[in-house]
Formats: sequence, C-alpha cells, structure tokens
Amino acid sequence: MKKILFMIATGFFWFSLYAYIPELATYAENLGASYKMIGIITGSYGFMQTILRIPLGILSDKLNKRKIFIEIGLFITVVSCLITFFYPSVFSLLVTRILAGIAASTWVLFTVVFSSYYKQEETPKAIGIINGCNAAGQLTAMLLGGVVSLYFGTRYLYLLGAIGGIFGLMLSLFTDENKDVNRVPLKMKEIFSVALEPTLIKVSILGIVSQLITYATALGFVPIVARELGATGLELSWITAINIIPGIWVSAITGTVLVGWWGANKTIIYGFSLSTILCILIPFVPNLWILMIVQFFAGIGRSMVFPLLMGLGIKDIGQNKRATAMGFFQAVYGIGMVMGPVILGFISDQLGLSTGFMVTGLLGLVAVLLVRKFQLG
Repeated sequence: MKKILFMIATGFFWFSLYAYIPELATYAENLGASYKMIGIITGSYGFMQTILRIPLGILSDKLNKRKIFIEIGLFITVVSCLITFFYPSVFSLLVTRILAGIAASTWVLFTVVFSSYYKQEETPKAIGIINGCNAAGQLTAMLLGGVVSLYFGTRYLYLLGAIGGIFGLMLSLFTDENKDVNRVPLKMKEIFSVALEPTLIKVSILGIVSQLITYATALGFVPIVARELGATGLELSWITAINIIPGIWVSAITGTVLVGWWGANKTIIYGFSLSTILCILIPFVPNLWILMIVQFFAGIGRSMVFPLLMGLGIKDIGQNKRATAMGFFQAVYGIGMVMGPVILGFISDQLGLSTGFMVTGLLGLVAVLLVRKFQLG
C-alpha cells in the first residue's frame, strides 16, 4: 500500500511541475520574450537543481530525514504555479521556473525513498517504476492541460498545476520512509568517496547530454516549431504529451526486458542514437502529424537511456549513501537542463532554429562515443 500511495503522490508532483510546459515557450514568446530569454527561463529550472541537489542529498543523509523535504517540494510547486497565475509576465515566468527548479531538486529524495522499498539488486527496477509514475503525472497534466487551455486560456494551466500540487501534498502526508533501512550519517570523507565512484561519474556525464537534448527540444523549443506549423494550444499539449507517453512503459521495462535483450551498454547506445537522429530531423518535418511521430520515437529513445542511467548510478551504493549519490547524479545532469535550452536559444537567435536543433542533435553523437568508451555493462 505504501508503494501505491507514494507512486500517486509522485504522479501529482510531476503533474504540478508540467501542467503548463507545452505552452511555456509560446506563452513566454507571446508575453514578449526573445529566444534567448526563453532559453534562460527554461534553463533556470535546471540551474536551480544543479546547485541544490547535492547539498539536499547530503543534508537528508545527515539528518536521516527525507519525507519532510518531499512535502516541502510539493508545497513549493503550488506556490510557483500561483505566482504566474496571479501575476502573468515574462519575469513571473522566470520566478515560476526558478521555484519549480527548487521543488524539482527534491526528486532525488523521491527516487531514494521509493528504491528503499525494494531489495538493493532491484534498484534499476524500482527506478524504472518511479520514472513511469513521473511520466504518467506529466502526461496526465499535459492532456488535461490541453483541454483547460482550450476552454479557459493558457493562464489557467498554472492554476491547474497548483491544484495538482495540493493533491500531491495532501497524499504525501500519509506516506512514510522505509524504517527498516539502517542509515548512518555520512562523514565528509565518505561524501567525497561517493562523488568519485567511477560508474556514478560516467552515468552523470551521459545524463548531461540526455537532459541537454530533452530540455532543448521536447521541453524547450519543439512547441515553437509546432506553433510555426500551425498548432493550437490543444495540439501543443498533444505534441508534448506524446513525447512523454513512452516514458510510462519503456521506463518500466528498460532495466529488465531491454537490458536482458541487449545489455546496459547497447540499450543506452541505441537510445542515444535514436534521440540524436530525431533531434536533427525536427526542423525539417513538414507537418504536425510527422512532428508527433518524431516526438513519440524521441520519447522512446530518452526512456531507453535515462532511467537506466539513474539505476546504474546508485545500484552498487549503500542505502545510507544513496541520497548523496542520487543528488550528485541529478545535480550534474542538471547542467544539461541549463545548457540545452540556453545553447539552442542563443544559436537560434543568431543562426535560426534549424541550426540550433542540428547542433543540439550532433551532441548526441558525442554521447554514443562516450558510452562505447565507458562500457557500462
């Protein structure tokens, strides 16, 4: 029962953070933001996670408390949404995404608490399941958000996000941590030893590229491409949501079925290759239907890579160090969340969106070469 309750609360957490994402870039553009500013607004979300996740992981390990941080994160999601709902402007969007980034920093604790419900060797499976809940919350928010936007307008997507956050917060009050886990506060020497763990470093580097592509494209500038192809607010939700759909089922089977077929290394290579090719193709799609197909398969590529990187990063690390390890991983991949939209935004302002997408996609080739070198198993 505690697993199910936690999974539902997790879904609402991501529902709150992503209810307005399909129209974030276009809403910012309508309010007067340049491509550079849109990149900064989108990137601020990742920037806050980069600077907060490691300290948060260390602090939670030292205090032996995680549930309280999860509740605080859900509360902040509510506040972040209400700011733009009541005071819509380019500046309020920036503040909203900064606060959303602070809230998303607590995701490290969601993953650690949920994985503690499973045996250590089942960590990749647990991470895949909780990532499926992540995707389900995002997808539900986007689909419902499309209807809300159609009937009430973009601004009301932020009210929808706040409502989702309230439900998640209420449910989180009834969740609990696994009291069977014996946690020992880490010493500074042990903290550094976690950060220097070879596999963790490798998957963190790859996580940067994975998130760079995702936040530059599907969660960044793809809606602008869609708008140029004539997409309505409802269709923007569909296009973003269809990228999330594979995360629900592919994430759940990546650590078991796909790794069983191909092994971890090949699964990650195939995922990155798919993401790279499709990223380069995005600016050349002729209509919305083809864009939706591209988005769907790009979502499959991401779901083959990211949950597996998360699971591999903490698989061989003890429970009392996992929040620190996951904090390190999520903080490092947050660099990609910042760099992706900022790089694509700056390039697009100077050379056009097509060039921005192609440069972003080529970075995926770097990841493929790195995976071949790292040999993750």
